[in-house]
Parts: sequence; C-alpha cells; structure tokens
Amino acid sequence: MSGAKADFDSIYDQPDPRAYYETLGALDYQVPAHGASLFTKIFDRVEAPRSELTVLDVCCSYGVTAALMNHELDMTELYGHYAAAADAGRDEVLERDRRFYAERRVDEPVRLIGLDVAGRATGYAVEAGLLDDAVVADLESHDPDDDARSVLADVDLITSTGGIGYVSGATLGRLIDAADSRPTIAALTLRWIDTDDITAVLADRGYKTERVEDLVVPQRRFADDGERSHAFAELDRLGRAAGPLEERGWHAADLFLAWPADRPQAATADLVEPEDRRLVTPVSLNA
Repeated sequence: MSGAKADFDSIYDQPDPRAYYETLGALDYQVPAHGASLFTKIFDRVEAPRSELTVLDVCCSYGVTAALMNHELDMTELYGHYAAAADAGRDEVLERDRRFYAERRVDEPVRLIGLDVAGRATGYAVEAGLLDDAVVADLESHDPDDDARSVLADVDLITSTGGIGYVSGATLGRLIDAADSRPTIAALTLRWIDTDDITAVLADRGYKTERVEDLVVPQRRFADDGERSHAFAELDRLGRAAGPLEERGWHAADLFLAWPADRPQAATADLVEPEDRRLVTPVSLNA
C-alpha cells in the first residue's frame, strides 16, 4: 500500500491492544463493526449451524472483528474498555480481557481463525479467547507451510475489513488453494484500492467477483491532508468520483464479494439485503 497512507505499523504488533485502540480510536476507526454486521448476515445464509462454520479473518491484528462477531458489544465499548486499562500491566490487561469477553460471548459463536504477519497481536487474540487459532505468515511471498495448511483446510468464509491493499490476489489465491472447500470471500475494501489483480487471480480459480459499490461504509477519518489527497488521486485514477464520505473527510469502503461460479446461491442478491445497500453514516466514537 502506498506510503501516502498514514503509517500505523508501530501499533499493529504490540504485546497488547491498548495502543491500537487508543491511536485508531482518535480517528473514529469503525469499519470492523460494519464488517461484523455484514459478515454475520452472510454466514447466517449458509445452510449450516453457526457452530459448524469456520471464518478466516485476513489481517486480523488483535482480533477486533472477531470480538464484534462473537460477542455482544460495539466499538464504543471496546474503546472504553481499553482506555480504562491504560495504567495496567500486560498480564492484568489479558486477565481483564478474558473476563470481559467471556461475559459477552454469544450463544452460538462461529469458529474464528486469524491470519496476520503480526505474531504478538495474533498471539494475544488467541490468549484472550477471541481467536480459536491463528496463522502467522506472509502469504504474499510464500505458500503456507504444512502447519498452516492444516489450520486453513476447513475455512468456509474468508473476511477482511481493511486488509485488501496490504494483501493482494497472491494471498487470497494461496488461501483458496489451501482450503479443502471453496470458501466465499467477503471484504470491506477502501474505495480507492484497485482490486483488478484479485479479480484476475480468483477468476483463474473459477470464482465470480462483485464489488458492491452501492453499499459504502466509513472506515476512519483521514489522518491528514496527505491521506485525503492520495485517496482522491487514486479514486480519480480508477475513474471513480469521490463520494459523500470522502468529501466529509473519511476513508470509505465498499463490499468486495467472491464466490465459486458453480455456487450461484452465494451471489449478492442472496447475501446482502436491499436495505443494506446504502451509505452508512459515520458516527463519532469520541463524543
């Protein structure tokens, strides 16, 4: 991803998530909540009990999407929870998290696996009970090893809420090749990211793809004018007009879907309700 996008590398692999939530909360980062809602709608349409489904979250970091999918809480509660532990030690934060998430666990959680290059972040999410398992690997450059393949084999749905751009068709192709089934892919993708390479890789594997451009959700506020200028320039390069969210100072994401061509029931009409096809209004999480 271009260096014109703000660099948050320092917060993505800390011993615990506090810096992640503090830094991104200041920019009203909220796309995982929109993703959790949409992804839940998608796997609720699969003819299998939730408890039998396996979801792989790509670029999972500390398991924020998993926290929202399998627990009764929202982003504001997450930000408040970690802000209240600002002075705690790492072990205290972990024990606090275990209690917090256990008390809010939904009755039928899905099995959630994380994929990320950040080993400390994914390790924390597993320790806290947010992820059932994790694969720490750079699949942009390398095929998964045997241990990773054994974890990835049973994946039914691949999700992401911002990983596209950090990962490309190379990663998604390797994930499909590693799965025994042919998983559906659902990713909230920044509108200024070009997904043509992913579409081509997936087409080679017999997948249809669709970018649902009439459903737009806020990711977070632009960190600075440089980010805004870069996003607008990339939108122009792709022949896309800046939308209301970008004009108001937000990164905006739409829904990228991919499914095996021989599985027509996975098309958008079956996965996304008409009322979901709308501009989602951003909310301030720091009011």
